[in-house]
Amino acid sequence: MHRRLLVVLVPLAVLLVAALGVPLSVTVAEREIQETYVDRLNDVGRFSSLAETALSTGRTEALQQELARYHELYGIPVAVIDTSGTVLLGPADAYQEAARKEPALPRIVTAALAGARPEPSGEWAPWDDSALVVAEPVGRDSEVVGAVVTISDLSKTRSRILARWARLAGLGLLPLIALVAVAWPVSAWVLRPVRELDAASSRISQGDLTIRADAEAGPVELRRLAESFNTMMDAVENAVQRQRAFVSDASHQLRNPLTSLRLAVESLEPHLGPADGSGNGAGDRAGDGRQVYAVAVDELKAMQRMLNSLQASARMESIRTASPVDLDAVLATRVDRWRALTENAGQTLAVDVPPGLRLLEPSGGLGSILDELISNALRLSDARAVEVTAQADPGETGGPGGGPSDGQGDGPGDGQGDGQGDGPGAGSGGGGVVTIVVRDDGQGIDASERVQALRRFWRSPRHQNVPGTGLGLAICADLVGAAGGELRLEDGLPRPDGSGHGFAAVVALPAVPRVASPPDAPAPAPA
Repeated sequence: MHRRLLVVLVPLAVLLVAALGVPLSVTVAEREIQETYVDRLNDVGRFSSLAETALSTGRTEALQQELARYHELYGIPVAVIDTSGTVLLGPADAYQEAARKEPALPRIVTAALAGARPEPSGEWAPWDDSALVVAEPVGRDSEVVGAVVTISDLSKTRSRILARWARLAGLGLLPLIALVAVAWPVSAWVLRPVRELDAASSRISQGDLTIRADAEAGPVELRRLAESFNTMMDAVENAVQRQRAFVSDASHQLRNPLTSLRLAVESLEPHLGPADGSGNGAGDRAGDGRQVYAVAVDELKAMQRMLNSLQASARMESIRTASPVDLDAVLATRVDRWRALTENAGQTLAVDVPPGLRLLEPSGGLGSILDELISNALRLSDARAVEVTAQADPGETGGPGGGPSDGQGDGPGDGQGDGQGDGPGAGSGGGGVVTIVVRDDGQGIDASERVQALRRFWRSPRHQNVPGTGLGLAICADLVGAAGGELRLEDGLPRPDGSGHGFAAVVALPAVPRVASPPDAPAPAPA
């Protein structure tokens, strides 16, 4: 995150250096070129006055020697030409060679022979390679008899300008480097608490309410934010713990009085007379008493189951740690028991699970969740066949669903899938998911009831007389969701009479990459 701050600071520093250094560099270059131009103007002005005297008197030897000496000393060819462009005085060969490289020379010479002082030739930018041509007329107005022309090579001058620019650029980089050196640790110091707060929020969203932010690092504002965050989490954790403790304590404290009440009610059975069926008043009262007695015992049993479920729910919700597990190992301890239960109920059980599947096991154990789903198929569906299948979906990368399925959504993954989408909604951050499906060919659940079936204490009107609390599926859905997965309800196997489909519970949990085993290790057997 501190790199993002540097992304903002570095361009600002570059712009500041550019704003200060570029005008200064341009000024230095212009001053250097202007000084050179003024020097050439002074030189040609002096030579022009000397040439006018020498040409008028015919004494040109001194001027010729001075022009040659000037060329030897400065390397600048200077020549006195007549109106036809012929070199009268000066190093003719050097002048002609330099003149052939300057396309602007004819324009400047023509203007000088016309009695005007022409503009200098070429570009003055340091990256240009043209020479500086300066001409001065010999004579005045209509008496111009020639011109003095100098062709100055500016390569050394431009090299000096580029060297100065390089020094200025180096000096401009120093504050930039200093800014980066200061901004990097400062940004890290400022943004480290933000990263830690983000990590704490992520851990809390996964169910870990014990995590806290560091309130001792960073600026004062971030420290106050971390303290407020920790205070909030203390209040949330205390509220959740009090809620769980209340449910657990209440169910535990009510169990003993309820057991005593049940024993007291059951002890009344010997005191109820038998119903003789004669239609007299005494027999009717005895029959009514036994009916009330049976209802009271059933209600007491239901309350005991409810308290046991509430206490188990409180215990399971207090554990929010998911761990990897091999599905083969879980099924190895469960399949034989499931087969025995289905055989006693006159049902058949088929298990089709490929070997080697590894997934994230919810708190409370994956086996307990599958036991609950098998129990629902045996008790509530009136099914003849139960099927357990599993498969790995490596392409699934979506996040866990936001809630229970309602059979009306447009696809899994949003907590409202209808089981007809491309895959389960519980992703694993690129590791795929493992989908376990428990199907039967029994009565099934209507699509309109699937959302309610995953809510606590809900029971279908068809199952009001079947023992149960309405908490099993709700607890399983919460545990699977806390592990980053999803529990949804779908259509099951086709019914034997062709009247529809049975019930299916789909558990999608994040897959865990399997660690490579030794070559001589035995392969897991399929269930």
